[in-house]
Amino acid sequence: MSEAEEQRWVTVMLDRLAAQESKRMLGDSELAERAERLAGQFLDGRARPATVRWVTNQNTRWGSCTPAEGSIRLSHRLQGMPEYVIDYVLLHELAHLLVPGHGPQFWRLLEAYPRTERARGYLEGVVAADRLPQLPAARTE
Repeated sequence: MSEAEEQRWVTVMLDRLAAQESKRMLGDSELAERAERLAGQFLDGRARPATVRWVTNQNTRWGSCTPAEGSIRLSHRLQGMPEYVIDYVLLHELAHLLVPGHGPQFWRLLEAYPRTERARGYLEGVVAADRLPQLPAARTE
């Protein structure tokens, strides 16, 4: 396969992946339903957010929670990431409805989610990749 053919196939496959991911984007109502399911499955239904929604003004955090209001906000940057990553961030914020800080009691709540470490690693990888210098685009001849 020539370099040009390889580049064409990479583009085709990336377009296909992007199309699949865009079909899986969750709206605010689906996000709230997902939060309810996760709270029931991993937190014995004790975390009950009043609102769960996507926001576009969080560029340094993946999510945030205001326990006094019962509101959870997830960064739009999570959209298109694997479902287990979104679930982890949702569960993280749900746990804050029960425990405000990041102490041992908080992390014990997240131990129930089997993909916690994997999701944290994924997010750390995204942050690390964002810090890398941008490489020049591959040349096609």
